[in-house]
Amino acid sequence: MTAADDLEAARASLVMINPAPYNAEAPPEALLGEITPTELHYVRSNFAVPEHDGVLEIGGAVGAPTRLTLDDLRSMPAHDATVTLECAGNGRLEMRPLPTGEPWGDFAVSTARWTGVPLHEVLARVAPDARGVELLAQGADHGPYHLQAILPETDQDNLSFTRSLPIEQATDPASGILIAYEMNGMPLGRDHGAPFRLIVPHWYAVASVKWLKRLDVLTEPYSGEFQTGHYIYEWPDRPHEPVSLMRVRARITDPRPGSVIDRATYTVRGKAWSGTGPVTRVEVSLTGEGDWQPAHLEAATSDHHWQEWRFTWDAIGVGRHTLRARATDAAGNVQPEVPPWNRLGYGNNAVEVIYVDRA
Repeated sequence: MTAADDLEAARASLVMINPAPYNAEAPPEALLGEITPTELHYVRSNFAVPEHDGVLEIGGAVGAPTRLTLDDLRSMPAHDATVTLECAGNGRLEMRPLPTGEPWGDFAVSTARWTGVPLHEVLARVAPDARGVELLAQGADHGPYHLQAILPETDQDNLSFTRSLPIEQATDPASGILIAYEMNGMPLGRDHGAPFRLIVPHWYAVASVKWLKRLDVLTEPYSGEFQTGHYIYEWPDRPHEPVSLMRVRARITDPRPGSVIDRATYTVRGKAWSGTGPVTRVEVSLTGEGDWQPAHLEAATSDHHWQEWRFTWDAIGVGRHTLRARATDAAGNVQPEVPPWNRLGYGNNAVEVIYVDRA
């Protein structure tokens, strides 16, 4: 089987959004379990799947620049982490007016078990300079990029994907950041960043750079295209902000929108997550005017991944019914009623509204 055949097989169960570069949502059933099967995990790419020489270079303002291979990383003590990744554009189709960008519905979110080496342990080997302020991560993916936010000095015909993180976060053992080489117990597939990638808990997945090629400690803030041109909240009425932590959100996974149910008592189920979590409360409303009722929320085993919730819906009469779900996190953040509109359509965490019919 060729590499192209492998990719085609891996993509067979997804909902394709764009063929080139390949972007695809998870199917609805991907949100039912605690872990998303690898073949159902959504895929977000800014460029075509690249070739990778299998080497990670680490340099910049460090005392001991180094090169690491996959075997080098595997020789270090391995760590596992179950992490929910959400595309910053998830839910873009629900914003009005419709923003620019990939037309993501509500399924650009998934949870997997990642295995790799803690980033802080790798950085400790290279002795970052005390003047360092950010860590720049570069993927091997590159190519033409012609969307509207391109910075004037950017080479639009050969742009590499690069993102930076605060050095305090990159070197903090509590951050949970991994250089991951396995996903759900198997080597990373090509769509998911093989041979290794970053996994950055709490942040929108743009920070979890795939096909990781190079890390550089910077002594000045980075201002590349994917740092200050895209992945920025361009608010219409206040200063722009960088996309960073995932916003608190609850999703209804059962019943599915528009479904027909045939019983008077129904257990509504869903997932909730937050980058400033854990989630502390999920509520359900059966009207459009409030009347929020508490759902049963499973305790968080980690603040890195989604939590399950359920709500017993009693005495459902015949006809059409609406359901709303909203989450609150440990920082006191509550989902808004309407999407927080911004020009590039990031961070939609508005209260979900669905309807079902009872025959």
